[in-house]
Amino acid sequence: MNQPTSTADQPVDGAAILDQLHGCLTKYVILPSPEAVDAVALWIAATHAQAAWAHAPRLVIRAPEKRCGKSRLLDIVEGCCHDPLITVNASPAAVYRAIGTGQPPTLLVDEADTLFGGKNADANEDLRGLLNAGHQRNRPAIRWDNNTQSLEKIPTFAMAALAGIGAMPDTIEDRAVVIRMRRRAPGEKVAPYRHRRDGPALRTVAQQLAGWLRANLTTLEAAEPPMPVEDRAADTWEPLVAVADLAGGTWPARARHAVTVLTAEADEAGNVSHRVRLLADIRTAFTTLGDPTAAPTADLLTALNSDPEAPWADSGPNGLTGKKLGDLLRDFEIRSETIRFTVGQAKGYTRDAFTDAWQRYCPQPETPATGVSVPNVPTSFPQVIPGTDYPTGTDQSVPRRTPATAPGTH
Repeated sequence: MNQPTSTADQPVDGAAILDQLHGCLTKYVILPSPEAVDAVALWIAATHAQAAWAHAPRLVIRAPEKRCGKSRLLDIVEGCCHDPLITVNASPAAVYRAIGTGQPPTLLVDEADTLFGGKNADANEDLRGLLNAGHQRNRPAIRWDNNTQSLEKIPTFAMAALAGIGAMPDTIEDRAVVIRMRRRAPGEKVAPYRHRRDGPALRTVAQQLAGWLRANLTTLEAAEPPMPVEDRAADTWEPLVAVADLAGGTWPARARHAVTVLTAEADEAGNVSHRVRLLADIRTAFTTLGDPTAAPTADLLTALNSDPEAPWADSGPNGLTGKKLGDLLRDFEIRSETIRFTVGQAKGYTRDAFTDAWQRYCPQPETPATGVSVPNVPTSFPQVIPGTDYPTGTDQSVPRRTPATAPGTH
């Protein structure tokens, strides 16, 4: 596999082509890490073999402020990727038609934060739905055609890159290779990019990528590379790792290292839903209260609303309420109940009602005992933890460890 062949049966050094692409990226852009450079290079290469993939990973280029290089990086992506279609305000209908051409382009969306933020979010819900559906093959949009009086299936599958300030919608970032740009520091220099002058060299690289990868589509389509992540993350990164394995050299190891580093960054950045954040904060609240087997709703609300770094105090005029708490937890099948405490009965939650949801949605890494050898598992792997160590007794009478406000009514 280290010596893929071209259509002329001449040896092609895929690793050398990727190295050349890597050089183009670092010439014009300062990326946040070596792993980010490798990931972008492999994503660009994967666009030229999208016919082989079951999933089309998104590339999200985000920055905290202006002048962090996100648009310049998108310029280089445009120059080297397969059939770029760049836009800042295309209508969903136009994008649908462009993708449904049989040989879909690579969709590049600049200033994506203006599409999905603020008052524009609802207006562009169709576009977000397209980008979500297009991550997986055979997820067409279905429309009714009044002219033919029939259902029309419009393909959505296509590679897509989005650049903007701040985070993209969670549903998009969950399907993406996320690159967090930052402003250049003093002393960090890049070459100026001019499309007319520098574009032809990038297109030459694009042609080399296309010739190499399209000659190996059958190999790539059958590839099932070992992955250091699971589930949707594996679906997203598999095309990039497959390209790296085809290239050989140092690229297979570099690709898997980029996977573990960038997925761990995404996890550490708190890319979790509002409700998963709530589950984790309730676990902290139970710890603050002394880990009782049950706690009044009022005590949990006090702990949640008093955390200055949490969003709960801003949930309304009086912060998070008992009703809102119940609404957020209901989909996890967690409900309040009337519990007998030492000061009387009150609405509250048992700790063991949360155990299953904590293990499934926000598990804590295991802490191995001293001297015990454990496998070296990447941090991005989901960690499975045992049940909590408190007894599951039937007596719900719980001593109050700390003073609390009056019991809640929910």
